[in-house]
Amino acid sequence: MALPAFSVAHPLGTTNPVTVRASAALAGAGAWDATPTEFSVAGYRWITLYISYTRGAAGGAVDFQIQTSPYSVDQVGVESWFEGTLLAPAVLAAGVDSQSRIQREYITYAATGAAIENPDYGPIEFGASVERMRIRCRESGVVGTPGTLHIVGVLFT
Repeated sequence: MALPAFSVAHPLGTTNPVTVRASAALAGAGAWDATPTEFSVAGYRWITLYISYTRGAAGGAVDFQIQTSPYSVDQVGVESWFEGTLLAPAVLAAGVDSQSRIQREYITYAATGAAIENPDYGPIEFGASVERMRIRCRESGVVGTPGTLHIVGVLFT
């Protein structure tokens, strides 16, 4: 899929849009992408994702999970990648400790028809402390007939 020619300068010289996931069939059996594409987000604070999904069969859906790293390269002996989370804040009551909850998150998009569908997602704020990002994906609807997925992202400050 060809994208319109436009460019937003990266603070460190790279241009937008960023290919987050090249257009390709998702892995079979509902497996997550084995090697999601890593890209630098250093100097940025936000990203908007532009998703193109063509289901492989009726009932097709795609899951994606945003992973970030505070490191510019993988680290030895410590985890380098972290999943986004959801926060369920506690109810605040004076004089009582409160307990909030977080849990790792992934997002599901379910196709509504057989033709290619093009939702956007975002903007997503990741803050100034993130160096790299990647998004792993999987077929979650009809895992025996995976669809085709392409994602680009536009970074901004």
